Parts: sequence; structure tokens; C-alpha cells
Amino acid sequence: MARLARLPLAGHTYHLIQRGNNRQAIVHDDKDRRQYLAALHECAATQKVSIHAYALMDNHVHLLLTPSTAQGMSRMMQSLGRRYVAWFNQKHGRIGTLWEGRYRAAVLEPAPYLLPAMRSIELNPVRAGLALNPEDYPWSSCQHHLGMKRDPLVTDHAQFWALGNTPFERDMLYRALLLEGGSEAERQLLVESALKGWPLGSPQFLQKLSEQTQRPVTPRPRGRPAKAKG
Repeated sequence: MARLARLPLAGHTYHLIQRGNNRQAIVHDDKDRRQYLAALHECAATQKVSIHAYALMDNHVHLLLTPSTAQGMSRMMQSLGRRYVAWFNQKHGRIGTLWEGRYRAAVLEPAPYLLPAMRSIELNPVRAGLALNPEDYPWSSCQHHLGMKRDPLVTDHAQFWALGNTPFERDMLYRALLLEGGSEAERQLLVESALKGWPLGSPQFLQKLSEQTQRPVTPRPRGRPAKAKG
């Protein structure tokens, strides 16, 4: 089956997933993690891509981002791949690809999906058994969103700011969202959307995307079309 073409759109928010080849590690130690995030920060700034949330795991990474140009996301990821993989291979004495094919990404309508996606991304280390609490994991944006530190990589989305009028209100209400945890169905919906490239949003949002891109935005029903009754 042909790969679904991406939707390269300026000003839209994406959930992006990139995995290590054969699920192999993309970081081995904290020096690798710092190098990856530093390279991401520089490439995002160069391509004018806003990073709203992230979780750097051992063998994959989740990003929530908004590019300011249609090609900003792909150029950022290409530049990041060249820079980080060359550094990683030299450091660890290896050759060849690090990634499992191309990165996967899907557009999200912010109002219903941005905060659930942030929560799902920042709960990833807890689900993987890497931290007891999401704020205990230093390689995600969670500490930033709970007001524990200022992360220069993160640009807060308007939906996050809408949580409250003060930093204290936002931190408190976002912590409550994290404590709710989110359902497994919600997590699977977000992951499958990114991996398959199907946008998430209201029917009105998807209709506008379809008109703007001239590309299918929802999967076609399985099986043969029903015959018309005559």
C-alpha cells in the first residue's frame, strides 16, 4: 500500500513520533540526551518551529509542535537527523541509519486534542516504568509545564495558556490533568493517528483540511462499496 502523503501545513499543530531502527536505542546516556535536545532546540529555532511538548525516550521520541512554514517541520527533522546521527555514530563507533524509516506525524485540532496530547506525551516515562511521577523524568517538557523550571526548548501553546490567568493557575490545573491520567483508548487514538498520518479533529476541522489540501483526511471504509439499490 502506498504511503499516505503528509500534510505540510504552516500554523497547524502536529503530534510527531520518531522511532529507533528495529526499536534500538537512540540515546545511551545523559550526554546523548543533552546532545539530542540541544540539536532539536537549534534546528527548531532555525526553521521557526515551536515545540510545545516532548518526551525523549530511550528508543523513540514524541514531539508536539507547530511549524510557521509549510516545510518547516520536515526541514527541522532532516537537519536534526543529519546533525544528531552523525554525532551519535561517531561517539558510539557505529555506522548506518539510526531511525526506523521516516518520522510519523499527524495534524491535531488544538481545542479538543492539544492538552490530551501533552498529557499523553508527558506520561510516557511513567507508563514505561522510567519514573514514578511524570515530573520526575528530566527528559520531557513536564517540569516546564508544572512550573518547576523554564525549558528554553518549549514554546507554550495558546491552549495551555488558556488553562488559567496566572502561572500558578496553569501549573495547578495542568497537574490535575496529569493526575487524571487519561485513558488507554485516548493514548492509542493519539499514537495511531500519528503513526498512520490521519488528522484528529471535529468534522468541521477535517472538512476544512480536506478542502485546503485536496488529500483524504479520514480512512476509507474497508471492503467494497455497497451496491446501489435499484
